[in-house]
Amino acid sequence: MSTSNSTAGADQRNFTKAELAHFDNSDESKPVYLAIKGIVFDVSSNRSMYPHGSGYGVFAGKDASRALAKSLLNKENCVPQWKDLPADELKVLNDWFAFYEKKYPVVGRIIDGSSELAD
Repeated sequence: MSTSNSTAGADQRNFTKAELAHFDNSDESKPVYLAIKGIVFDVSSNRSMYPHGSGYGVFAGKDASRALAKSLLNKENCVPQWKDLPADELKVLNDWFAFYEKKYPVVGRIIDGSSELAD
């Protein structure tokens, strides 16, 4: 895992899925986080792109790996399982991961229910 876009001096932390769910943009006093391949990104700088409950907001507070790989905007596909995806969907997922890694700070990783962490 590269953390080249980590916030300088900020401590990264481990999140359970339940803890990550608290950062779903339903509370404007909290940052907005989402995970890809088990790596948690702070997308608060672009909060308006993640409206609670609609559009890209379905990714907020979740590991959106499978949904991003399949280009689906539904919460049912916001799950961390991605290693079984076909090559074309893995490429899409890796492109999304690279995009988020360049644009948003990494704040941690998911520690439960995601044995499929980024390599």
